[in-house]
Amino acid sequence: MDRTADVRIVSDESGEPGLIAVVRLSLSDKLAEDEVWQEHFDVHLKWLPDNIQRICGYGFTEILNNAIDHSGGSTVLCWANIEANAVVLAIADDGIGIFEKLKLHFALDDHRHAILELSKGKLTTDKARHTGEGIFFTSRMFDDFFILANHLGFSHSADGDWLIEVKPKEDPGTHVSMSIDIGSKRTTKEVFDMFADPSSDDLTFSKTHVPVVLARHGSNELISRSEAKRVLSRFEGFKEVLLDFAGIEWIGPAFADEIFRVFHLANPEIRIAYVRASESVKQMIDRAIAGAACPPNRGEL
Repeated sequence: MDRTADVRIVSDESGEPGLIAVVRLSLSDKLAEDEVWQEHFDVHLKWLPDNIQRICGYGFTEILNNAIDHSGGSTVLCWANIEANAVVLAIADDGIGIFEKLKLHFALDDHRHAILELSKGKLTTDKARHTGEGIFFTSRMFDDFFILANHLGFSHSADGDWLIEVKPKEDPGTHVSMSIDIGSKRTTKEVFDMFADPSSDDLTFSKTHVPVVLARHGSNELISRSEAKRVLSRFEGFKEVLLDFAGIEWIGPAFADEIFRVFHLANPEIRIAYVRASESVKQMIDRAIAGAACPPNRGEL
């Protein structure tokens, strides 16, 4: 059976702006993501710098594998193009939607809760075959990373993480797009090293970066212990957690106390640091830290 429903190669080596290739594949034919990358995309992107080729290969195969193993869809559309000196890769399936899949599997409150958990890394619905690290690392390797599913869009870039409401008429499934400047010097090793334990030689994923803004619903402030516990969920799987307070102007005392005193006293071996906190947020954090009965293992970076 021909697993390819449609293939179109537009440009194979010039690097000029425009579409490079597009391919529509059946998800019922046991696709091998590495073969799809090598046959339809990598072969036409050999002119890219080596570090960009590696990043593109890693990201494409990780995201396509997610569509193959988890989407529950029947087809997937993949394409690559050049825009403003950046290579852009996109993969769209017609399945259940990644946020709905996570919500159902982990009995989460809603799709926003699924996005918060996904942003932490180490989240998978199939532990026997997956580590749950692919999306986390892919989103950090590319300059811009975007997931659209279940009427919500999740964006990660150097400027921060954003949650976007989407009108209900979107297509079903999951749409992932990722772009990186062709002149970027970033490497896959550099990104893996950023979240590894420096005392270990095996690049163990021991650090995570959590955008706290994803825990907020609409314009509601983060004030309760239950909201803090949602942020803290699965922190026991890491040695160090970096909380990013970009986009958060204020937090309640109970929220701060649960994270920076209660959790710390119960898990003193886990370091919690924070960045981009407003003065109001810092005051609440300092207040919670001051209430701890032992030296804190957390602070501002």
